[in-house]
Amino acid sequence: MKSSKAAVPVEERAARLSVLQNAKMARSAHAYVRGNTVQFYQWLEASHGWSIPQGPAVWICGDCHLGNLGPLADSDGQVHVQIRDLDQTVIGNPAHDLIRLGLSLATAARGSDLPGLTTVRMLEALMEGYEAAFPESEEPLPEQPRAARLVMRKALRRTWKHLARERIDDTDPTIPLGKRFWPLAREEREAIDGLLATPTVTELVTRLRSRADGGRVRVLDAAYWRKGCSSLGRLRYAVLVDVDGGTIDGDDLCLIDIKEATRAAAPHAPEARMPRDQGVRVVEGAQHLAPALGERMAAASLLQRPVFVRELLPQDLKLEIEHIGRSQALKAARFLAAVVGHAHGRQMDAATRRSWRRELRRNRSKTLDAPSWLWSSVLDLIAEHERGYLDHCRRYVLQEQA
Repeated sequence: MKSSKAAVPVEERAARLSVLQNAKMARSAHAYVRGNTVQFYQWLEASHGWSIPQGPAVWICGDCHLGNLGPLADSDGQVHVQIRDLDQTVIGNPAHDLIRLGLSLATAARGSDLPGLTTVRMLEALMEGYEAAFPESEEPLPEQPRAARLVMRKALRRTWKHLARERIDDTDPTIPLGKRFWPLAREEREAIDGLLATPTVTELVTRLRSRADGGRVRVLDAAYWRKGCSSLGRLRYAVLVDVDGGTIDGDDLCLIDIKEATRAAAPHAPEARMPRDQGVRVVEGAQHLAPALGERMAAASLLQRPVFVRELLPQDLKLEIEHIGRSQALKAARFLAAVVGHAHGRQMDAATRRSWRRELRRNRSKTLDAPSWLWSSVLDLIAEHERGYLDHCRRYVLQEQA
């Protein structure tokens, strides 16, 4: 078994992850924004929290950037564009998701060398798309941008073989160790075997994709998964599982993602009763914001740490919208904001949706159809993150030369 190779000691793993994380965040300003959620909320608390409207307390993404939205398949095989990463989810202020998405869109526009006028119009389109979800969350989404249409078509055509080639290089039932996947310590593998044998996780795996309840779950291979900018020091594992225990083929295999759930940087509403278990928090947030994902997740404990478990499906894809033209930038802003608006709005009754839309319509100028708090927040955040990004790059170069 490939994962039986010598494991990287935990201390060395953390050091290697730190180097890789710093390199990834130095690639672009957009990558830096995506990997720096904590700085966003530090700014929010220190600078402009007083000027942002207090929306109704609902589950929010908490880290609502472009990479955290994309196609997701539900347990029936239907594909939806929803929020796909809920690590930071809390019951909080929906305005925070709007600002975070606005910052991500503005940073992507700068990375595409679009003029500032386009950024101004993108924030207008963002508000237009978001408000389209209120007061009736059943209204259809606006037109998808070209990037979303392309990734949706790709998602609908994908099968297990596509997932295997992308995630594990082959359909052979082992996980190839190397750049992305690292070998496990014995206690990690034993803990994963035990977790996959628990009724909660067994039921999750066997009920998806029309598998019969009670099917036998067998771990074929497992590895530490180096993935993302914000997972430094967390438990993160890829687990290859055979469901029926018989002849191994694509229909019987599934790839399980196990990720540690840590305390969210996003602030929750003062009156909100949040789950104490961080894994339960993530799963509950997913069930409210992205039902296609939440219905195939479960909270658990691994190595005495809270985790959440989900099966990766071939249709789960990330939207990559970093280099786009002006018209597609406006369509992307409108469409993705509507996705977020629907996620928020489905948690509100009709009266609350109408009230929230009235609040959003306030503080508009006669010529700019975006509230002043959104514009000033995104403007300040762009300046702060640009300074932080260049400082990060300087520190990275100095460390490389040391």
